[in-house]
Formats: sequence, structure tokens, C-alpha cells
Amino acid sequence: MILDIRNFSKTYRGPDGPVRAVDRVSLSVGAGGFLAVRGPSGCGKTTLLLAAGGLLEPTDGEILVAGQNPYALAPEKRAAFRAATVGFVFQQFHLVPYLNVLDNVLVTSLALPRAADARARATELIERFGIAHRAHHVPSELSTGERQRVALARALLNRPKLLLADEPTGNLDPENAATVFDHLTAFARDGGAVLLVTHDSASAARAQQIFAFPQGAHVELTGPDLGVKVQIH
Repeated sequence: MILDIRNFSKTYRGPDGPVRAVDRVSLSVGAGGFLAVRGPSGCGKTTLLLAAGGLLEPTDGEILVAGQNPYALAPEKRAAFRAATVGFVFQQFHLVPYLNVLDNVLVTSLALPRAADARARATELIERFGIAHRAHHVPSELSTGERQRVALARALLNRPKLLLADEPTGNLDPENAATVFDHLTAFARDGGAVLLVTHDSASAARAQQIFAFPQGAHVELTGPDLGVKVQIH
């Protein structure tokens, strides 16, 4: 499995005591798998995604990415492992406002030893996503759809094994949303693993399987079995 989450729980300190954001969730996604976690705002979807990406340490349970527990690594090694193995796509894009398109795509290479082909790879990606003519434009000069394509190119730069997508089409029109899902599907088809979190049932339906996640409710699976397993206690 590329992503293997075992009995993951996350608890935060609240003003009235501990708050259990996620309670004993297990899921796994193998090569070629595309899993959507669907649920309303506040149910713990983003908490799950951030933990899967090595950004939020579990209170309980274990997370393995490509067979490695990122939380067993020192912070600097964890950052390098995350950059090499995981790509992130967010609803708000999180582009650096003062960098142009090409340099925004190259940002994820900074946590790794500088690959000789990083700039060539970035150039190939922005050509693939139809934004090469915007290479020297900053984000404020781009359309919303173009910004998300920059974010996708950035996520793919280091040839990750796992893509984590948090409401990636929430700000997009239907045409641009379809383009994003086409690229996510292609990534899985080429042997990667995709974990999508969304509140939108139509977006979730683009995945191979759906994990319904309204604060400890049932599991709903659809589509072919392509290395995706989920369980909630």
C-alpha cells in the first residue's frame, strides 16, 4: 500500500476539555487507487488528510506512506520525505504571490537536493497543463483555473507516489473542475495513489471508491476494488 492509516485518532485541547476530531479511522490506498473521503465541514476530513501527509502527528494510531512512518523521522528528514513522496493540492492553491508560475512550480524542489532536471520538469508540466504562456506571470495575473493548474503542476513536480487533494475544485467552474479530476484520475491510472477529501457528493463520485465520513458514520464503497480499503470504528 502507498498509504496505510491504522486506527488513526486525533485529539485537541479545547476550552471545555479534550476534543476528539477523528476517532480510530483506518484506511489504505494502493497504487492505482483513488479514494474520496466525503463528509460535511468540521467532521475531521482535513485533519485526516494533513496527518496522511506528514503534517499533523496522530494522537493515537499509525500512518505509513510508502512503507515509512513519517513521524518516526527527524523534522528535516520528514520534510524531505514528504517533498519526495507526497503532493498536495488545496482549494486555496497556496501559491507564493511574488513568484511567477515557473518558480511557484519549482518551490517543492527546495526541500530536496536540487535535481538537475527540476526546471526542465517544471517547464514540461506547465506545458502539459496549458499554462506555458503564463510562465512569467505572478498568481494575481492568473485566472482561478490557471492557479489550480499551477498548484497541480507543483504537486507533481517531484514525481510523488501519493496525491492528497483537499476540496481541489471548490473554487472552480465545472469545466476547470473536470480538468482537475481528469489529472487526478490520470495520476492514479499511472500507478499513483489519490486521497481526495470533499463535502461534495458529485466530486466524490469521480473517485473509484467513497468513504462517507460524517463523524463516525458508515462506510460506503463504490466502484472497482483497486487497492482501497477503509474502516471506521
